[in-house]
Amino acid sequence: MGGCFSKPKPVELKIEVVLPEKERGKEELSASGKGSPRGYQGNGTARHFHAEERLPTPQPYPSPQDCVEATVCHVKDLENGQMREVELGWGKVLLVKDNGEFHALGHKCPHYGAPLVKGVLSRGRVRCPWHGACFNIGTGDLEDFPGLDSLHKFQVKIEKEKVTVRASKQALQLQRRTKVMAKCISPSAGHSSTNVLIVGAGAAGLVCAETLRQEGFSDRIVLCTLDRHLPYDRAKLSKSLDAQPEQLALRPKEFFRAYGIEMLTEAQVVTVDVRNKKVVFKDGFKLEYSKLLLAPGSSPKTLTCKGKDIENVFTIRTPEDANRVLRLARGRNAVVVGAGFLGMEVAAYLTEKAHSVSVVELEETPFRRFLGERVGRALMKMFENNRVKFYMQTEVSELRAQEGKLQEVVLKSSKVLRADVCVVGIGAVPATGFLRQSGIGLDSRGFIPVNKMMQTNIPGVFAAGDAVTFPLAWRNNRKVNIPHWQMAHAQGRVAAQNMLAQEAEINTVPYLWTAMFGKSLRYAGYGEGFDDVIIQGDLEELKFVAFYTKGDEVIAVASMNYDPIVSKVAEVLASGRAIRKREVETGDMSWLTGKGS
Repeated sequence: MGGCFSKPKPVELKIEVVLPEKERGKEELSASGKGSPRGYQGNGTARHFHAEERLPTPQPYPSPQDCVEATVCHVKDLENGQMREVELGWGKVLLVKDNGEFHALGHKCPHYGAPLVKGVLSRGRVRCPWHGACFNIGTGDLEDFPGLDSLHKFQVKIEKEKVTVRASKQALQLQRRTKVMAKCISPSAGHSSTNVLIVGAGAAGLVCAETLRQEGFSDRIVLCTLDRHLPYDRAKLSKSLDAQPEQLALRPKEFFRAYGIEMLTEAQVVTVDVRNKKVVFKDGFKLEYSKLLLAPGSSPKTLTCKGKDIENVFTIRTPEDANRVLRLARGRNAVVVGAGFLGMEVAAYLTEKAHSVSVVELEETPFRRFLGERVGRALMKMFENNRVKFYMQTEVSELRAQEGKLQEVVLKSSKVLRADVCVVGIGAVPATGFLRQSGIGLDSRGFIPVNKMMQTNIPGVFAAGDAVTFPLAWRNNRKVNIPHWQMAHAQGRVAAQNMLAQEAEINTVPYLWTAMFGKSLRYAGYGEGFDDVIIQGDLEELKFVAFYTKGDEVIAVASMNYDPIVSKVAEVLASGRAIRKREVETGDMSWLTGKGS
């Protein structure tokens, strides 16, 4: 096996020339988990799953006939810091040469199948070009999120200057590896106590449960959710309104059984008693815990105007919401209130399906606070070219119905829009109302402040995900709220590690993305408070990279059709190196190749 040197490496970034990516293809289409989540009903009784219900696990030592071996290149074919996809008969492998050593790994990111050869190799790991997940080249292990699974690692032999790779056929076809996990050994039947209780089953809650099992924790874990479904990819709802729960499932039902992660669906926690370490559910069911993770996420803000309660006005929280919006919008008039990520993704998706799509927004341009005026305007133009009408610098004053169903949206500008369905995407508030009397600290906006270890003010109580504010290491530990999918994963992991007293700290670089009209926009960093935007490339053509600066420092980057530049910048920021404004003003990108200062 190609081992991994553990001596410290100088931080440098090895990359190829940046070219626009032609084959975007399947990026946002295939949801990773396949399985049909049928919720286990929370009815106040303890649930017990049998240990016999095992998931089939790949054998660690495949038999010779299950293996395939091939000579893939000469040792001189690859330079240090180069990656190449090589054929192995049954599939492809990513071959990496780093510090004179060869490593062979799965070639696709398990999250959405991005080709890792187009990613970024740095500091002993490869970073996905699409969504920023990082994998250790020595082990294949997932080291930064999003996603849940790791890469397979294959054997490499060097004989007579030739590089030979040996792999199991099954591993080549699977393209993903779930880390070895402990099973639950404490019987839960009839027990009203659990070792770990996780409130909220989004990315933070699920990753916390999985991390505990990966780290060998074999006591009881209970994961509860308001939702009817097992954990799913909520971020995808606004990008594909027709998605079914089983397509969105992050793990199949069998997974939860196999590893003894108990799911309570449609389970609402109404009080947390930190003195007696006990929670009470809406149906009266009580559960004691020894460690608690709060990951309740947020609740969408709703309109407060006249007519706000009439039918066919939606916020999108669940697959059912998304599916109903699509059904009502087909061939009809849709109005979207709010030009942030959710609103714009919904508007983009509906253009092919609805008769008309209108967007109402208080700001002058979409995404203005997040992406700035110029990028916002370029994206707005793309939408207008796709028949979306914008009503900017105004808001809804009234919703009018006919026979109880939405018919018109009236704006403060006194414009009246015909509407058969209205989607409201005007932001969200943390879903922490149930904690008000608990003694668990909340800030004035209802967020749960945590430290770098995701601990709240109460020992043994942790919090993660959209409802927290936490210290962002590379912005001078400023307390921030970052309600993004990738960040929730990272926080869930850190919380689990600290439940096990591993003293881990959150230090991931925020990374997010959106997809509209088959084009992806990627973003890394934390741009709040930017005072300038430096744009390289061509905004008109939507092939650009935008650097967000504050003072003389780059604090965030966004790009379209310029992969893998956002992953490169994320990797530079993750290494602890600051990027100066003057480095990006020149248009000379050599600092990114490790040749600069």
